[in-house]
Amino acid sequence: MTAHHALPLAFAANRRIIAPRSDDDPLMQYAFPLITVLIWAVNTAVTKASAGVIFPAEIGFYRWALAGLLFTPFMIKPVWANRAAIKPLLGKIFVLAVLGTAMYQSLAYFAAGLTTATNMGIIQSLVPMMALGLSIACLGNHLTSGALLGAILSFAGVVVVVSAGNPAQLIEHGVNRGDAMVLVAAASYAVYSTLLKKWQL
Repeated sequence: MTAHHALPLAFAANRRIIAPRSDDDPLMQYAFPLITVLIWAVNTAVTKASAGVIFPAEIGFYRWALAGLLFTPFMIKPVWANRAAIKPLLGKIFVLAVLGTAMYQSLAYFAAGLTTATNMGIIQSLVPMMALGLSIACLGNHLTSGALLGAILSFAGVVVVVSAGNPAQLIEHGVNRGDAMVLVAAASYAVYSTLLKKWQL
């Protein structure tokens, strides 16, 4: 869904050595998240369309196999050149890969056969809210009024969607399995995002 693969992440973890950072560019700070959301939206639709046509585990395998074939020729040289700097980070890279790639993607693929693309997309919109809460708790970030309003609206929207417009039925019947899997996937990606910021990779 996003470029959070182990190999590119290992390279990105050392971008301070091999490339200048663009953290201070306001345009990039807004453009990259917007592009990411666009990729997520397309990926959600494709994931749902492929449900029932190809087994979820196969989607993940072929996706990462293709990514490996395409990116390894470009990444192997800088990764090898910076192997001494990357080696101490392998544990963190592994944790991030499990959270942001294995759990997030796998749960989304399996959930696609159990819920709608609309539900998936809206529930995944909880990621920023979850990441916001974690960043306040773990990184000491401050909650702005705009962020609070956005979090409330996101949560309200998810409740309406997963309850089919009747929030009371969540108490009676709970959340269906597909929506629950997407919720867990969203939580895993929120943890991934928070750790990525905390560890400054």
